Amino acid sequence: MAYSQRTHGVLLRRLIDHLDGAVEQSYADAGLDYRPRFTPILRALLNDGPASIRTLSGRTGVTHSAVSQTVSQMAARDWVSLEPGKDARERIVALTPFALEQLPRLEACWAATAAASAELEADIGQPLAEVLARALDVLAQRPFRDRLAALSANAKESH
Repeated sequence: MAYSQRTHGVLLRRLIDHLDGAVEQSYADAGLDYRPRFTPILRALLNDGPASIRTLSGRTGVTHSAVSQTVSQMAARDWVSLEPGKDARERIVALTPFALEQLPRLEACWAATAAASAELEADIGQPLAEVLARALDVLAQRPFRDRLAALSANAKESH
């Protein structure tokens, strides 16, 4: 039996590899030591100011663990600083002067990324961002795990 390698997971990982790899290279070409995963956190800090890891997780929709790891990487590159919060467990994340100095170059990269994304969507013939957002909305209503469990239960009953 031949198995398809075109599963959602494989296709999404390949898409992310294409997109993130190109975007990361554009940052390097602009002389920035910056990763695409920094962007949601940096934008949240630009929009709403310093915040705890937990608050940033809520603002960005990224898990607490992933935000914590990303913030550590950003701090190592001087994009953010970390200060103690109200209790010993909380850390407040803020943009550094270095990050603010780099903002014009970042914004130029973001503008190029938005233009390239629009071109990609035109070539595809549909708004990729809307398709992905819709898929996430539908999965928020009925998670994939629930779909799998229901189908597994049906398969067991038919045997």
